[in-house]
Amino acid sequence: QVQLVESGGGLVQAGTSLRLSCAAGRTSSNNAVGWFRQAPGKEREFVAVISWRGDSTSYTDSVKGRFTISRDNAKNMVYLQMNSLKPEDTGVYYCAAARKSYAGGYPREYNYWGQGTQVTVSS
Repeated sequence: QVQLVESGGGLVQAGTSLRLSCAAGRTSSNNAVGWFRQAPGKEREFVAVISWRGDSTSYTDSVKGRFTISRDNAKNMVYLQMNSLKPEDTGVYYCAAARKSYAGGYPREYNYWGQGTQVTVSS
Protein backbone atom coordinates (compact mmCIF):
# COMPACT_ATOMS: atom_id res chain seq x y z
CA GLN A 1 0.00 0.00 0.00
CA VAL A 2 1.32 3.44 -0.95
CA GLN A 3 0.01 6.44 0.94
CA LEU A 4 0.12 9.78 -0.84
CA VAL A 5 -0.38 13.23 0.69
CA GLU A 6 -0.42 16.38 -1.41
CA SER A 7 0.37 19.86 -0.17
CA GLY A 8 1.21 23.30 -1.49
CA GLY A 9 -2.05 24.36 -3.05
CA GLY A 10 -3.59 27.77 -2.54
CA LEU A 11 -5.14 30.86 -4.04
CA VAL A 12 -2.81 32.81 -6.33
CA GLN A 13 -3.01 35.39 -9.06
CA ALA A 14 -2.47 34.61 -12.70
CA GLY A 15 1.15 34.74 -13.74
CA THR A 16 2.52 33.62 -10.41
CA SER A 17 3.94 30.27 -9.29
CA LEU A 18 3.19 27.43 -6.91
CA ARG A 19 5.03 24.27 -6.03
CA LEU A 20 2.98 21.23 -5.14
CA SER A 21 4.46 18.42 -3.11
CA CYS A 22 3.45 14.79 -2.88
CA ALA A 23 4.72 12.83 0.10
CA ALA A 24 4.72 9.11 -0.54
CA GLY A 25 4.76 7.16 2.68
CA ARG A 26 5.31 3.41 2.81
CA THR A 27 6.43 3.33 -0.80
CA SER A 28 7.07 0.16 -2.67
CA SER A 29 9.69 0.03 -5.37
CA ASN A 30 9.37 1.14 -8.96
CA ASN A 31 6.46 3.57 -8.71
CA ALA A 32 5.92 6.03 -11.51
CA VAL A 33 4.08 9.05 -10.11
CA GLY A 34 1.69 11.31 -11.93
CA TRP A 35 -0.20 14.52 -11.25
CA PHE A 36 -3.80 14.90 -12.30
CA ARG A 37 -6.26 17.73 -11.81
CA GLN A 38 -10.01 18.10 -11.75
CA ALA A 39 -11.88 21.34 -12.30
CA PRO A 40 -15.48 21.77 -11.12
CA GLY A 41 -17.87 19.98 -13.44
CA LYS A 42 -15.07 18.41 -15.47
CA GLU A 43 -13.41 15.04 -15.60
CA ARG A 44 -10.09 14.38 -13.99
CA GLU A 45 -7.30 15.11 -16.46
CA PHE A 46 -3.67 14.15 -16.72
CA VAL A 47 -1.09 16.86 -16.00
CA ALA A 48 2.35 15.23 -15.77
CA VAL A 49 4.13 11.98 -14.96
CA ILE A 50 7.63 11.03 -13.91
CA SER A 51 9.21 7.60 -14.06
CA TRP A 52 10.59 5.80 -11.03
CA ARG A 53 14.18 6.85 -11.71
CA GLY A 54 13.20 10.28 -12.99
CA ASP A 55 14.67 9.57 -16.42
CA SER A 56 11.39 10.11 -18.22
CA THR A 57 8.75 12.81 -17.89
CA SER A 58 5.66 13.67 -19.85
CA TYR A 59 3.23 16.57 -19.77
CA THR A 60 -0.12 17.46 -21.16
CA ASP A 61 0.19 20.05 -23.90
CA SER A 62 -1.45 22.86 -21.97
CA VAL A 63 1.27 22.89 -19.28
CA LYS A 64 4.37 22.22 -21.35
CA GLY A 65 6.98 24.90 -20.76
CA ARG A 66 5.23 26.09 -17.59
CA PHE A 67 5.13 23.05 -15.27
CA THR A 68 7.99 20.83 -14.19
CA ILE A 69 7.66 17.50 -12.41
CA SER A 70 10.54 16.16 -10.34
CA ARG A 71 11.18 13.66 -7.59
CA ASP A 72 13.56 12.92 -4.74
CA ASN A 73 13.39 9.22 -4.02
CA ALA A 74 15.62 9.55 -0.96
CA LYS A 75 12.88 11.68 0.60
CA ASN A 76 9.95 9.85 -1.03
CA MET A 77 8.79 13.15 -2.50
CA VAL A 78 7.44 14.20 -5.88
CA TYR A 79 7.03 17.84 -6.84
CA LEU A 80 5.12 19.84 -9.40
CA GLN A 81 6.55 23.28 -10.03
CA MET A 82 3.89 25.41 -11.67
CA ASN A 83 4.92 28.70 -13.25
CA SER A 84 2.98 31.31 -15.21
CA LEU A 85 -0.27 30.03 -13.77
CA LYS A 86 -3.49 30.69 -15.62
CA PRO A 87 -7.11 30.69 -14.41
CA GLU A 88 -7.69 27.52 -16.42
CA ASP A 89 -5.16 25.75 -14.19
CA THR A 90 -7.67 25.96 -11.35
CA GLY A 91 -8.74 22.66 -9.87
CA VAL A 92 -8.00 19.99 -7.32
CA TYR A 93 -4.59 18.48 -7.97
CA TYR A 94 -4.01 14.83 -7.17
CA CYS A 95 -0.85 12.80 -7.16
CA ALA A 96 -1.08 9.15 -8.05
CA ALA A 97 1.34 6.23 -8.01
CA ALA A 98 1.46 3.29 -10.38
CA ARG A 99 2.85 -0.15 -9.59
CA LYS A 100 5.30 0.13 -12.42
CA SER A 101 8.35 2.19 -13.34
CA TYR A 102 6.79 3.99 -16.28
CA ALA A 103 3.23 5.16 -16.73
CA GLY A 104 1.21 7.32 -19.04
CA GLY A 105 -1.73 9.66 -18.77
CA TYR A 106 -4.61 7.28 -18.14
CA PRO A 107 -6.01 7.26 -14.59
CA ARG A 108 -6.59 3.50 -14.81
CA GLU A 109 -2.82 2.98 -14.88
CA TYR A 110 -2.52 4.29 -11.33
CA ASN A 111 -3.16 2.21 -8.25
CA TYR A 112 -2.88 4.74 -5.43
CA TRP A 113 -4.26 8.25 -5.11
CA GLY A 114 -3.91 11.10 -2.67
CA GLN A 115 -6.78 13.21 -1.36
CA GLY A 116 -5.90 16.23 -3.47
CA THR A 117 -4.94 19.85 -2.90
CA GLN A 118 -6.90 22.84 -4.20
CA VAL A 119 -5.27 25.28 -6.60
CA THR A 120 -7.20 28.42 -7.47
CA VAL A 121 -5.79 30.93 -9.94
CA SER A 122 -7.54 34.29 -10.10
CA SER A 123 -7.41 36.54 -13.13
